[in-house]
Formats: sequence, structure tokens, C-alpha cells
Amino acid sequence: MKKGILSILLVLAIACSAFWVTADQDMRRLALNLPTSTNVLFWTSEQRDAGFRALDRLPILSKSRVIEAGSDVYPLPNGTPLDVGVDVDAFMTSQHAAALVIVQDGKVRLEKYGLDFGPEGRWTSFSVAKSFTSTLVGAAIQDGYIKSIDDMVSDYIPDLKGSAYDNVTIRQLLTMTSGVAWNEDYADPESDVARFNSHTAEPGVDVTVSYMRQLPAEAEPGTKWVYKTGETNLIGVLASSAANKPLAEYLSEKIWKPFGMQQDATWLLGSTGHEISGCCVQAATRDYARFGLFMLAGGIAGGEQVLPDGWIEQATTKQVDIGRPGAGYGYQWWTLDDGAYIAQGIFGQGIFIDPKRQLVIASNGNWPQATDMQGGTQSKDRLAFYRQVQQAIDAETP
Repeated sequence: MKKGILSILLVLAIACSAFWVTADQDMRRLALNLPTSTNVLFWTSEQRDAGFRALDRLPILSKSRVIEAGSDVYPLPNGTPLDVGVDVDAFMTSQHAAALVIVQDGKVRLEKYGLDFGPEGRWTSFSVAKSFTSTLVGAAIQDGYIKSIDDMVSDYIPDLKGSAYDNVTIRQLLTMTSGVAWNEDYADPESDVARFNSHTAEPGVDVTVSYMRQLPAEAEPGTKWVYKTGETNLIGVLASSAANKPLAEYLSEKIWKPFGMQQDATWLLGSTGHEISGCCVQAATRDYARFGLFMLAGGIAGGEQVLPDGWIEQATTKQVDIGRPGAGYGYQWWTLDDGAYIAQGIFGQGIFIDPKRQLVIASNGNWPQATDMQGGTQSKDRLAFYRQVQQAIDAETP
């Protein structure tokens, strides 16, 4: 009897081992390169390769909340293959890219994957999530949860009263012109962006609010643009509090289900339970592309108007000068003067949207540096690739 039981256990162990190798290669890769630090900015390239496809499964990070998809999937039929005019494989290698999906006129014109990633996997968004969060502010206005983006932030987050945010509007948070001091240096372990996610919250206060309300003002609200991930986290707390539901649930309800995303996504949570809304949605690259199509469709999902009239135009056009020729910043969207706009995150995450050409380019990757400011050229090279795609589409026009 004992020998029989041992034989059964051995067969089960072999079967489980085979399942581990074939069905969850992401976790196998992760086990070989398990990060020990919660700060992704200082992981090795190998740890990022493993971790970016599995952030919501890392035991060292906080929990995540599911963004549920529905059963009615928005179709992405194949279109005529696009001749970009450059070596796409070489471009993906130089970008250390995990995925590239080009959709034009609602059809997939090009789709490639790398780093042993594929269409069934979920890759983290980093700051692409900022554009999701600002879109939920628009939804909350449409639903009547927020009266106006000219309301004071502290009216919706009372724990900010008495801080430097007391005279800051929602609009100024959306455009990152609060005037509150902040350091977004990804290479500096003492910068605000490196420290605030490990902050210990004051009792009864959201962790982001607890950190942000201690910061000093450095300029009058509305007069100075500084990129601040922490403020997008505040926007998420505000939108979630106004709608009285978690952001992941609200995103599922307003967009993910009714527009027809194919897969469930996840959103990482901070230590006090709010989504980390300046970061960390994990989704399939095709569903990132579908989010771009939602924007191109005018913010309509399931036949319902999700966003107020004029919201997309305001959110995706230059609201503030950022000191770069041909570019600006809207409501948590990077804007280009030709009418295109971008959701983008560190290490190569992006959704490029061009209304003129009905074009969406979704990409994920693991750049050697977080941004070009650390000495790389990946961001500049990617923008040049976007321009090459635009030219290729224009060349097809009779």
C-alpha cells in the first residue's frame, strides 16, 4: 500500500513539475530572478525582465485588485500588414521590447513580441496608469461624483486641509502645476518618487495623503510644471473617494467590461488599500491598444457616454508648456503639437494615439534605464519610430 501511494505521489509530482514548466513560465523565470527589494527602480535588468510580467504575483509587493473584463470582447481583426520602412525586429531589440501592437482603422497592422512574452501575458504599465486615472476623473464628473476640476482638492480629501494642497485645484493636480515641491529623480534613492511608496502612513490616513501633506510649496499653484507621480496617486484617492468605490472596480465598470477588454487586468494597491494610481496596472498589450481605441471612439463604451463632452479634447491637448519643442502636457497625457498624444511609463511602456490617422501603437518593454534622462536614447528612438509609422501610413494614401 505504501509503495502504491509513493508511486501515485511520484506521478503527481512529475505532472505538477511539467505543469510548472509549460503553464507558468513567468513564475519559473521569476523564481530564478526573484527581486528582494520592493523598489523596482533599483532592480537588475534580469529581475525587471522577470518581474514586469508578474508584479501582481510578487510576494514582496503589496496586494492587487482585479480589473474584471466582460464576456463581450472588442474584436481586433487583422488588417493588411504594415510596411513600416525600418527593421522592426532590430527596433524591438534596441528597445528591449516585450510587445508591439499597431492598430489602424480598428485593425491590427503589426504585432510582435519579445523577451519570451506573448499576447496572453500581462505586463505592467508604470505611468501609463496615470492616463487611466485621469480618465476616471472624467468619468466621475460625467457620473456627478465630482462637480468640477476647478474644485479644491481638499474638498474631496479632507486630510489635506492645512497642507500645501489647501489652495490647489483638481485641474492643477491633473496638469501637475500644484506648486508643491517634489523630486522625481529615478536614479536617486532619496528622491520623493523613490521614498514615498515605502512611507509608513499616519494612523487613519491614506499612505499617499500622509506623505504628500508633509511637502512644502515652492511656487504659486498653476505657475510651475513639475512631473509628480505622487500627485497622480492623490488623484486616484480623490476619484475613488468621490465615486465611493475602488478604482479597479470603477475602471472595470466604466471601461474594461463595457468596451470589451479581452482579459482581466490588475492594479497594485498601496499599504492602506487604495490603488497606486500613478502606476502599476498589469494588462495584456492588446488591451492597452483597446484603451487607445476607446479614446479614439470618443469615450463611448457599451453604447454609453463615459466621459463629458469635450473631455478628451481638453485632456489630450497641451494645457501646460513643459519646455520641450512640439510637446506639452494635458490631463495626465503627454501631448504632441500634431494632435497625437501618449500615455507613457518608465522602462518603455506606452500607448501612442493619433486621431488623424486612427492609429494606436501599444508597446511594453524593459529599457536599460528608466528614462532618457539617465543617459539612454530609447524614448527618442521610440518617438522616431512613431513618426516612421505615421509616414508609412501616409504613404499608403492614394
